[in-house]
Amino acid sequence: MPTECLFREDSYLKDCEARVVAITEQGGIVLDRTVFYANSGGQPGDTGALLMGDGTSLAIADAIYTDKSKTEIAHVLAPEVPIPGAPALKVGDTVRAAIDWDGRYGRMKIHTALHLLSVVLPYPITGASVGDSSGRADFNIPEAGLEKDAITARLAEMIATNAAVSSRWISDAELEANPGLIKSMSVRPPMGTGQVRLIEIDKLDLQPCGGTHVRKIGEIGAVAVTGIEKKGKQNRRVRIALA
Repeated sequence: MPTECLFREDSYLKDCEARVVAITEQGGIVLDRTVFYANSGGQPGDTGALLMGDGTSLAIADAIYTDKSKTEIAHVLAPEVPIPGAPALKVGDTVRAAIDWDGRYGRMKIHTALHLLSVVLPYPITGASVGDSSGRADFNIPEAGLEKDAITARLAEMIATNAAVSSRWISDAELEANPGLIKSMSVRPPMGTGQVRLIEIDKLDLQPCGGTHVRKIGEIGAVAVTGIEKKGKQNRRVRIALA
């Protein structure tokens, strides 16, 4: 059953009421709707808790997609649960799903900053990773000579504009007609459901992305390039971190 992914329309939602619609063979809890971002595109799944009506709190260690089309999300219980004596969740139960907001907000800042990095370095992306306060992107760059300070300065210039960040949807056919929108060589936008989500940073960037982002890039604050590593003949890994 498709999960209503509330984080796609509002990444600032911290919790929501939801109903248990399935329990996977691995014990993952599938809800009819969720604020938990599921692990994909280099961004980890959210952690947090499911709050039950009797006051019991079940710790969630991860959120993952159960299908290739990325329509159903399972909430993975932390190793220490179930709590001895606590009633087990069953299909039909109502819970409140609440994320660890501090970690999520940090990842929103880093993910948006990585989009800006792809503007500074307009090369094919071969990999990326989003952390709570740092991240990295790998680029296929014809020649070396990248300077950390110069990239940091350009990022600061863009962040100072406080440009708005928004999302919209286009059809699979529209994306196929505009292949230049795809920057990543390693992660392809999920297609097959009929629509693809775009993230736009006003007057700066537009690309397919299912991740969570800040509303204004000024929220990112100071960010610096902390390292540039050679990963291959033409591949460079650029690391960034929040100041």
